[in-house]
Amino acid sequence: MTESQFEKWCDEDLRAEWVDGKIIIMAPVSDTHDDLNNWFSTLLRMYVEEHDLGIIRTNMNLRFSTQRRWRCPDLFFITKDRQHLMHPTYFDGAPDMAIELVSPDSQSRDRREKFKEYEKAGVREYWIIDPLSKTVELYRLERKRFQMVEEANGSLASSVLPKFRIRPEQLWRKPLPKVSTVLRQLLAK
Repeated sequence: MTESQFEKWCDEDLRAEWVDGKIIIMAPVSDTHDDLNNWFSTLLRMYVEEHDLGIIRTNMNLRFSTQRRWRCPDLFFITKDRQHLMHPTYFDGAPDMAIELVSPDSQSRDRREKFKEYEKAGVREYWIIDPLSKTVELYRLERKRFQMVEEANGSLASSVLPKFRIRPEQLWRKPLPKVSTVLRQLLAK
């Protein structure tokens, strides 16, 4: 399938990616994946809105034209000054932050393929959240290479979203902590 065929074919109800003419249909997400994605996207949306930083998108495509790729991260963030690159169904270029929630079928894709593609495209920050192993990895782009960010005092801090930090252990609680409580804690700092 050509890139233009993919753009016309892939509608808002279909989670699919396009890689060098090949289509990858994304498997349906699990309840745990959906719950965590909704929780994290709500927290980020409220935080970004409170600080007037830009926009958060979920399950929307990114177009990397120089790599012949269309990828669909679980979440991504775009700063206000780059919103002109947003199209009705995709973002044209590298987001400032991409977040992938690992599923059994996406282990290799998220950790290898997308890692390299996001790095090459210039994604400033890449989060890999793995509910299966209960781990969160944060990578920052430094001199065109992703460098892993270590936890400090039990938290991972974003360099893209000022003063945003998350305690990875919060993501494995059942039920998840209230978004409003976590947001209040973030805004108090």
